[in-house]
Amino acid sequence: MLGHTRVTVRDGGPADAVGGVVPRWVALPESLEEVSVVLGACADGGLAVTPAGGRTKLCWAAPPERLDVLLDLSAMHEVLEHVAGDLVVRVQAGITTARLAEVLAKSGQELALDVPFPGATIGGTLAAPSPGPRAYRYGNARDLLLGVTVVLADGTIARAGGKVVKNVAGYDLGKLFTGSYGTLGVIAEATFRLHPLPADRRWLTFGCEGWEDAGALLRSQLEPSAVEIDHPAEGLTTVAALFEGSAAGDRAEAAREVLGGGEVHADAPSWWGRPPGLPLASLRCRVAPHVPEGVSVRGSLATGVYLASGVTDLDAWRSRLPADARLVGLAGDFTGDRWGPIPSLPLMRRVKERFDPERRMSPGRLAGGV
Repeated sequence: MLGHTRVTVRDGGPADAVGGVVPRWVALPESLEEVSVVLGACADGGLAVTPAGGRTKLCWAAPPERLDVLLDLSAMHEVLEHVAGDLVVRVQAGITTARLAEVLAKSGQELALDVPFPGATIGGTLAAPSPGPRAYRYGNARDLLLGVTVVLADGTIARAGGKVVKNVAGYDLGKLFTGSYGTLGVIAEATFRLHPLPADRRWLTFGCEGWEDAGALLRSQLEPSAVEIDHPAEGLTTVAALFEGSAAGDRAEAAREVLGGGEVHADAPSWWGRPPGLPLASLRCRVAPHVPEGVSVRGSLATGVYLASGVTDLDAWRSRLPADARLVGLAGDFTGDRWGPIPSLPLMRRVKERFDPERRMSPGRLAGGV
């Protein structure tokens, strides 16, 4: 079926599984054009496709209803354009965030995204985003994205933002494809806004009995770049604040005085920006949430976005949260509704119908079978 494409194709195996579903084949395109050729061939053959990069989050979200081809973008790992004077970079989706950081650091710049797993790629960071600690200061992946090139289910190449060649009328492709888990098409290239590397970084850590103890820090004028909490199922809760810039050390010491204690470090705590374990859920809550016994929580006190492990019954926890909180089961086995109430579900289904009417792109990975 894919042999005439001249793209490298091999048989799928257990190591290629997406949420436990093993693909029949794995295709490894090396260019935007080859991605288009593969998706065109899959459209002709009615084959279901799921994109992959560093494979760090293939167990996140629901398993696909069917999977014929895993589209592995790891061979697409080039920096296509870096305009240092404009603080802009354009990359292929398969480049890892670590490799991109190495390239940008040579010019004293960075893409201010914190990813939870080593080996994560740019494409995966967009398709399955997990807001990192510094989203409080710099925004998340969607905020830093200037342009995107995607390949649609039928092989059509579309671009939005940056240097637009072809767009899909009426849709902001960057916003739609960020968080889409490969259900709308394939992110092939991305253009980002960069930031200068900070002259210095310092972390202040302190133990606390309750989440409210960090309130003085958030209300201060010390401008931390991030304020994170590590609330283990057992043991003392820890809060860490990151200060950046030439005066980072002075501000960290000033914060220590505000809090009446704590320790200042030149390196991040070992848990900083890392998920707490499996099963894993995401929680958005604007106030300090009720945390069930046996559940570990890590995340941002500043933005109210957390990751939690040890969750077993999602519905039971939701019943103890504020009405505007959002709890979603990301990875692992759960009882209760994985997704919870989704007011935007009718819109999600309309967008899916517009971009993937034959339901061949990662079908069923998101809520409502999207």
